[in-house]
Amino acid sequence: MSILVVGSVAFDTIATPSGRVENILGGAATYFALAASYFTEVRVVAVVGDDFTPEHKQVFQAHNIDTRGIEHAKGNTFRWGGQYLENLNEAKTDFTELNVFQTFDPRIPQEYEDTKFLFLANIQPTLQSNVRKQMDGVRLTGADTMNFWINGAREQLLETLKLVSVLLINDAEVKLLAAEKNLPRAALKVLAMGPQALVVKHGEYGATIFFREGAFGIGSHPFRAPALPIEEVKDPTGAGDSFAGGFMGYIASQDELNREVLKRALFYGGVMGSFAVEEFGTERLQKLTREEIDARFQVFRELSHLE
Repeated sequence: MSILVVGSVAFDTIATPSGRVENILGGAATYFALAASYFTEVRVVAVVGDDFTPEHKQVFQAHNIDTRGIEHAKGNTFRWGGQYLENLNEAKTDFTELNVFQTFDPRIPQEYEDTKFLFLANIQPTLQSNVRKQMDGVRLTGADTMNFWINGAREQLLETLKLVSVLLINDAEVKLLAAEKNLPRAALKVLAMGPQALVVKHGEYGATIFFREGAFGIGSHPFRAPALPIEEVKDPTGAGDSFAGGFMGYIASQDELNREVLKRALFYGGVMGSFAVEEFGTERLQKLTREEIDARFQVFRELSHLE
């Protein structure tokens, strides 16, 4: 089934111990869409500027990603620059230029109204709520957020969480959102805010999914998926968005919505995140094959003894 992602398309300038690149295609919606496209039909709502060329658009179209929801505005596309020279697990931001993204007000094309799965990438919480309210027919809504919104737009974020099925954030963000240092207790507090499930990303240590009691089946026991050891991480940018794309894309490809599907989706999220970091920007995601994805999924299965 189709999945819609609403978020940023950007140009990134990135420096890591492996090198430096300038003005390469990035953004949360881009990483998510490419990762999810290996599993299901993907649609994108975003905004770009005059510097977004037909060659950039072709990156999406080569993966049959529907770009009718990408708005073209006067000005430059959102740009971000960062470096991982001191710590590959944490970006040091050099600059952020919102440009046309500053006035982004997502509108859902009529052709997208039959979409069954929705992912709200990291944008202002009120915009996330507005999008969700335009999509009455969705079966499952996933969402991301960050400490900037947790600290600066908490009330709006709490309203958004009431509309979300699955929240995907990292462990530090879970603790910040819940104002609780213990992760299991923090997860329970976040689930009480609205989501039926919470995916906690641990970076190089994998991910854990927590379920609200009775959601997606019986019980409430969390499930942990490992991360695959990567010999060389060239660029961590977009790993979390690629994880979300694999996770949500796999779910959208399945007929049923239950705990086993969501648990398996954690592994596909890990697979796509592990591929994303092997090259700068979206290069690795652009040239993957489904055979490579399934082979790496098998490695994850063997690591965890997943049936």
